[in-house]
Amino acid sequence: MSVGFSTLDYVIFILYALAIVSVGLWVSRSKKGLEKTAQEYFLADKSLTWWAVGASLIAANISAEHFIGTSGSGFAIGLGIAAYEWIAALALILVAKYFLPIFLEHGVYTMPQFLSERFNKGVSTAFAVFWLLVYVFVNLTSVSYLGALALDKIMGVPLQYGIIGLLVFSGIYSIYGGLEAVAWTDVVQVVVLIGGGLITTFLALDAVGMGEGIIAGMGNLYSDAKDHFIMIMPQGATMVPDGAGGERDAFQDLPGLAVILGGMWLTNLGYWGFNQYIIQKGLAAKSIQEAKKGLIFAGFLKILMPIIVVIPGIAAYVLINDYTPEQLSALLNLPIEHIGQIQKSDEAYPWLLKNFVPDGIRGLAFAALAAAIVSSLASMINSTSTIFTMDIYKVYFKPNANNHDMVKTGRIVAVIALLIAMFVAPQLASLDQVFQYIQEYTGYIYPGVVVVFGMGLLWRQATANAALWTAIATIPAGIIFKVFYPEMPFLLRMGYVFIILCFIASVISFTEKKAFANPDFKSGKEAIKAVASGYFFIFLGLVSAIIGFALFDSYEYLGIESIFMLAALFLMVGIILYTNVKMEHADKKSFNVDPSLFNTATPFNLGAAGIILIVSLLYYFFWM
Repeated sequence: MSVGFSTLDYVIFILYALAIVSVGLWVSRSKKGLEKTAQEYFLADKSLTWWAVGASLIAANISAEHFIGTSGSGFAIGLGIAAYEWIAALALILVAKYFLPIFLEHGVYTMPQFLSERFNKGVSTAFAVFWLLVYVFVNLTSVSYLGALALDKIMGVPLQYGIIGLLVFSGIYSIYGGLEAVAWTDVVQVVVLIGGGLITTFLALDAVGMGEGIIAGMGNLYSDAKDHFIMIMPQGATMVPDGAGGERDAFQDLPGLAVILGGMWLTNLGYWGFNQYIIQKGLAAKSIQEAKKGLIFAGFLKILMPIIVVIPGIAAYVLINDYTPEQLSALLNLPIEHIGQIQKSDEAYPWLLKNFVPDGIRGLAFAALAAAIVSSLASMINSTSTIFTMDIYKVYFKPNANNHDMVKTGRIVAVIALLIAMFVAPQLASLDQVFQYIQEYTGYIYPGVVVVFGMGLLWRQATANAALWTAIATIPAGIIFKVFYPEMPFLLRMGYVFIILCFIASVISFTEKKAFANPDFKSGKEAIKAVASGYFFIFLGLVSAIIGFALFDSYEYLGIESIFMLAALFLMVGIILYTNVKMEHADKKSFNVDPSLFNTATPFNLGAAGIILIVSLLYYFFWM
């Protein structure tokens, strides 16, 4: 299926590569005789503007698992996979308003560092190890594999060589320059990946429209693949390849209402709010207000992403299924054997790029794909080195480490992570949809991440023991549900694990005696507003649970049970609001949170309202 680039394609692609490396090395240069400080290397010296924060967030997020993996899921499932993008846009509003300001106010470098300050070293280390394992064995490996798959299918580069090349290329400037190099090259790369991605989408739609333009193409796409334009996936409605020659229910990946009521929120809040290689961009902002605006900007870009990474997959589905090889040969003026077939879903985007994007533009489109891959790999490499250096090395090996020691250690760890990923990545070749592999295996830790970080940020009663046992129980609870309920979709499993973890954390927190006077304790009229809010959320939680029980039998095929997770979330918020002001004692390490941190300006509020309106309309038009 592979085909070589034209000379013009190679020239464009090589110019892109040289430009990225040059920008990365230039922005990361140090003044003569001065070494980089830890803040410069790991947090870009807190110099990022809102547009740099937003662009860097998206560049770090959009990678091979989107261009290749999400397009593959678009080919197999359809628009429903866009839930990960559109719910993320809503989650970014919550992160910008309630989570990131607290991190910035307390001068946090890493997520484990926050846990150390809020709870203790044990909790911090547990999550540091979690993240390191996920970054190296899930994120770095999957992104490098999918990128190498594209190199293989489009340019004929052997898979192993492609993996090595991408990892080395992304490491060149990220290891030398740190987050500053990563963030500012991301600004360039997000322009390339969006521009090049849109070109591929427009050309694919034009092909579906038989040369009559993208509007006709979109009309044909919808009429020829109506079953691929469903956001809420009922059980038994859509069957997709299982990667082993058979089929499985798409409900396993997108279980109906769970995408808006259940585990999808855990995935997005955990990823955007507490994932080091993402939130690190916000931590490097010039100010809290710049960070907030940057995340709203990123939210609008997330709404745009399905046009770039899902629609091409659906277009490939229509082209490969509605046209005979002879018709495609006539349409493209290419021999049948040159066009090739799509053997697995994740080959959809490379197949489009190879056959429907002309010379020259193919080099630009592939540069967009490479920009997405390299920017994500660079962010993951930098965050892996940041967490190990700040939360393992400096805590356990050399507490008095100076800037030189920390930067040197960070670079060594980055190289080791690259080497591990080079050996592990080829093992993913047996999977049909690698994007779903990423979501399922990161889903083992996200329930615990959301519970521990959420309570650590907002709940005065949360204790170190509660956080530690929640962390310890997270992965075993997920595995137990997987073993005893193998047919349960992983998003539903995440919801049930979340409920169990909330219960564990609450019981332990309430049973531990506390002698520290609660600074937020209020009585009388001062507590009325907080108490009323607490009662309101508790009421919402009870009503949600009742709805779930009442409608379970009738709407089980739509995943109505996901509402139980929402009920637990509402109840937990209500308990937090109530106890924060009504209990006289609190955990001694609980954070003082100035309510003014949550204040937002009119531009932020208008932007947030715009995101909510757009996502609501999208779900309205493509519900079922």
